Amino acid sequence: MSKLPISLVTVAWILGGCSLTPDYQQPKAPTPAQYPLGPVYQAALTGVDTASGPDWQQLFHDPAMQQLIRDALVNNRDLRVAALNVEAFQAQYRIQRANLFPAVSASGAGKRQKLPGDLTGTGKSAITSSYSATLGVSAYELDFFGRLRSLSEQAMQTYLSTEEARRSAQLSLVANVANGYLTWRADQELLALAEKTLAADERSLRLTARSKSAGKASSLDVIQARTSVESTRASVARYQRQVAQDVNSLSLLVGGPVSETLPARPLADDLIARVPAGLPSDLLQRRPDILQAEYQLKAANANIGAARAAFFPSLTLTANAGSASKDLSGLFKGGSGSWTFQPQINLPIFNAGSLRASLDYAKIQKNILVAQYEKSIQTAFQEVSNGLAARQTYNDQLEAQRDFVKANQTYYDLAEHRYRSGVDSNLTFLDAQRSLFSSQQMLIADRLAQLVAEVNLYTALGGAWAQWPSLVGSTQKP
Repeated sequence: MSKLPISLVTVAWILGGCSLTPDYQQPKAPTPAQYPLGPVYQAALTGVDTASGPDWQQLFHDPAMQQLIRDALVNNRDLRVAALNVEAFQAQYRIQRANLFPAVSASGAGKRQKLPGDLTGTGKSAITSSYSATLGVSAYELDFFGRLRSLSEQAMQTYLSTEEARRSAQLSLVANVANGYLTWRADQELLALAEKTLAADERSLRLTARSKSAGKASSLDVIQARTSVESTRASVARYQRQVAQDVNSLSLLVGGPVSETLPARPLADDLIARVPAGLPSDLLQRRPDILQAEYQLKAANANIGAARAAFFPSLTLTANAGSASKDLSGLFKGGSGSWTFQPQINLPIFNAGSLRASLDYAKIQKNILVAQYEKSIQTAFQEVSNGLAARQTYNDQLEAQRDFVKANQTYYDLAEHRYRSGVDSNLTFLDAQRSLFSSQQMLIADRLAQLVAEVNLYTALGGAWAQWPSLVGSTQKP
């Protein structure tokens, strides 16, 4: 069997280091080196605690919430699709990478054919036989100018971007389940408050009706008391609806039914661990969505190399070696060897500017992705800055709201006593009832907003701050 010529293949491997892909330069982050400073951020930038781990299980202290998050990470369909997308792009990368290597195949064939006499030239029919066995490569492109390597690099960076998209989807899922759970608990508290207020309003209505019968209250007082009852009844119905819808939303996120009898802790400041602050702004570049944008940018950069290489000649070769014989028994005997060597070169001469337009398009796509990458960093910086500002202001707001509830409670107690004593009208008492109910509602809403802000800050920081505790208070990149 003759040897397959390998000199051209050797040259191809030697020249394989040639690449027309531009050197990748990470764009400079268009954000300050540190987060904003000022009175609004004072509490947020002190008391940094990096003892808390990056895992959500160390952030959320409610066992019921933790169980819901664990179930969601297993059963959520959107997260499942994101994971399957990673596997799909990984397979595409392996397909593209395989083009860098020759595809070697072996084949065997046999043929027996009967020819009529008028075709054999002898006037007699004949049976002919032929057998062959070959081993070789077909249409293998020699990557002189790095086109295939650039496409392989593009596929790899795209695959890595989908992995970061999966991580981003997982981080968002954890935050959405946490926020959905907190909203559910807040609506349950609002429902309990409305039911308690409704019971008090109905009791007040009965007392007012008795006072009217005794001649101590007017019909107007009874009607005013009834309006308060009906208004609170409407609130009860609204919160019942919200609680049911919260359970439905959680069931969709978790990917299965959620029990309405889950044991739970009331909304409190210690329900969620404090997310540390005082971190450098370049920590944002570890966020999954920002890493995803950078991998997409690297893929676009590699695509420029492939577009440049298309201007140059491409060389493909088909070669095989084997044995052929008219008899099966003589297929591997001496003198039966055969080989084929068929190189083919393709040189672009005229394409009406198609290649130039393709290169221009690849460069424009890269510039678009640079802008998107920078915008993603700016958005992340804004989200973290908003979260840090929310921490201090929500503390002040909650303290003021608690004092407001206490003041309204005192106002209600005094107004009720004065009304029952006949000193004030029913209108003052009803105003105190509405004011107390409204302030209690606002206190629950503010506490929910504070906890949701902590969850959102955890998400904005990429959910993994404690992996780099040495960065606290530093502006240096690792």
